[in-house]
Amino acid sequence: MKKSIFLLFASISIFYGCSSDDSDPGPDPGNDGNNIQLANDATFGSILTDKDGRSLYFFSRDSKGTSACSGGCISNWPIFYTDNVTLDAGLEASDFSEITRTDGSKQTTYKGWPLYYFAGDNAAGDTNGDKVGNNWYIAKPDYSLMYVEAQLVGKDAEGNEINFKSDYTPGDELTFYIVNATTGRTLYTFINDKKDTNNFTADDFSNDAVWPIFDIDIDKLPSILDASDFGTIDVFGRSQLTYKGWPLYYFGQDVERGDNFGINFPAAGVWPIANTDTEPAPAN
Repeated sequence: MKKSIFLLFASISIFYGCSSDDSDPGPDPGNDGNNIQLANDATFGSILTDKDGRSLYFFSRDSKGTSACSGGCISNWPIFYTDNVTLDAGLEASDFSEITRTDGSKQTTYKGWPLYYFAGDNAAGDTNGDKVGNNWYIAKPDYSLMYVEAQLVGKDAEGNEINFKSDYTPGDELTFYIVNATTGRTLYTFINDKKDTNNFTADDFSNDAVWPIFDIDIDKLPSILDASDFGTIDVFGRSQLTYKGWPLYYFGQDVERGDNFGINFPAAGVWPIANTDTEPAPAN
């Protein structure tokens, strides 16, 4: 790519603009070595790369498993695709798939996350795209949680969908929040909980199907998240993950990847999402 183009990408306009054509799929993974490899990065640890060592990325707006990067976005974040997935040891073929983009082209996915290059990476081993716009993250095989940016959608009493802003008033706005990295399921807090105290779950777990408690062993996190903000509590003999002291839950009616219907059940804001702006839970 010409030097002048790279100078352009070095500007903050590389952010995440989403709109041009999808014509540049990035370098051809080729046939020498595995098409998808694991590299050990000094900052991020184990990361996904192509066969030439070029870093791959996830986009926070791809919360539903489809690509939200198109148009000019693709100029900065070329898609990665190989029709012959060959993997380094430590990677599982079942974690890889492909999607058909709106223009009919293909894109490789990992655990439901479409894979991209970053045009501002000038050489193998570069990871300049991580945390750009707070919604692009280096692709790692071992994220426990992921940070997404999506429209909050609740339902009214008749089941009609309603868009909500991040302040839980009706309207259109993209909101950041934490999800399970593997399944893409949204995580919630409960406004009646206190620091490290679950005030919802019954001692016999009879209401757990409505708001299942969430627990996972924290391994690696996107760079925007701080591991020290997470902890665990005991809930009647079971473990529950906390964020800034808030116990974390799923919503039982979130069925599809990317659903966040819990933000309006039983009323808007009773079960907020969790993100870096979440205030610490109040003490008992």
